[in-house]
Amino acid sequence: MRRVVRFLLIAFAFAIPWEYSLDLGEPLGNIARIAGGVVLFAAVPAILVAGRMRRPGAVQWLSLALFLCFCCSCLWTVDQAVTVTRLRGYFQVMMAVWLVWEFAETPQDLRDLLRAYVAGSWVLAVLTIANLASPDAADQVRFMAQGQDPNDVAHFLDLGFPMSALLLESESGWMGKLLALGYLPVGLVGVLLTASRGGFLAALVALTGCGVLLVRRHRRAVASGAVSLPVIAAAFWFLVPHETVARITTIPEQLNGGDLNQRLNIWQAGWMAFMHSPFFGTGAGTFVHAARLAPEETAHNTVLAIAVEGGILALILAAALVGLCARSVMETHGSVRMALGTSLLVWVVTSLVATVEMSRVTWLLVALISLAARLAAEDGEAMERCFSRTELRFPLAPGEIA
Repeated sequence: MRRVVRFLLIAFAFAIPWEYSLDLGEPLGNIARIAGGVVLFAAVPAILVAGRMRRPGAVQWLSLALFLCFCCSCLWTVDQAVTVTRLRGYFQVMMAVWLVWEFAETPQDLRDLLRAYVAGSWVLAVLTIANLASPDAADQVRFMAQGQDPNDVAHFLDLGFPMSALLLESESGWMGKLLALGYLPVGLVGVLLTASRGGFLAALVALTGCGVLLVRRHRRAVASGAVSLPVIAAAFWFLVPHETVARITTIPEQLNGGDLNQRLNIWQAGWMAFMHSPFFGTGAGTFVHAARLAPEETAHNTVLAIAVEGGILALILAAALVGLCARSVMETHGSVRMALGTSLLVWVVTSLVATVEMSRVTWLLVALISLAARLAAEDGEAMERCFSRTELRFPLAPGEIA
């Protein structure tokens, strides 16, 4: 039974990056929501049959404390209906922290989850590129998979880069190598097509970490990737509307004196809302109401969103959770530490300009980090063997001795 749950958990991780591209409407929702419900439906009887549960770790307890903190906000929320809806959403996205902890048992399970996420990111990148070729793309500046937000697409794709680089350390079959190595250029094209400035900066962080990770053992792969960048740039320049490129090139202008696409005004309104109720917040999901913004707006800053909705207490719990994730990363070793550390840094950069506490990707990352730390503590040698098994080989140059 637990083996079935692990398989369903892999399918859930695969669906997360492109979840909004397949939405069946209420009451079912998007594909990741459906997959998560199926996993939970199978997980409960699996635990009852086994008659045991794994003891939660510190990350799981802190995640539960943050959820309960938001639950308590129902007592003083400024919008009861919105808060109840948001709490249901929090449960759906945060349950990944427990599911991965409970049912992933070996380094191979961790690697399978990473493979699933990278494969799902492949789907998202291909759907984004396909949007460029669609008949409706003639007047578009930003491209994304159907049903997705361009900033979310860039965020999901960015987190796939360090995971794919880590997989190159362990894949032995050509399909696994193609999955991992091929994602780097395909994912980068997908990020560029979104014209997301925050996503582009996070991609630079992610690719820098990938370079450091890969250059130690796969110098020829890194060199091949560096040679291919001008080709990708040339193709991008000729095939993509110049307005898309122009939007990305406005990053220095926005940093030096722009309003960050009106984010500064939103942050100012959010700060005023926080000062009005600093200790307990205005209730989960009520940022727009409290800051008196248009219904389609978001906080565009994860820290500010948590502070306004949950107050100082929720902010302390969230900060402690991020700090605990950083410590968990340090408890791993070698390539795993580098890859997960890069992923966490990419998440931090993204959270500065986006609201990601309600993203399934956020909680899947938290789950993977806590799982990796536990596996490293239980059997560090098995982790090392799993993620440092092979070296990617290319044809020998003339005169090179094998």
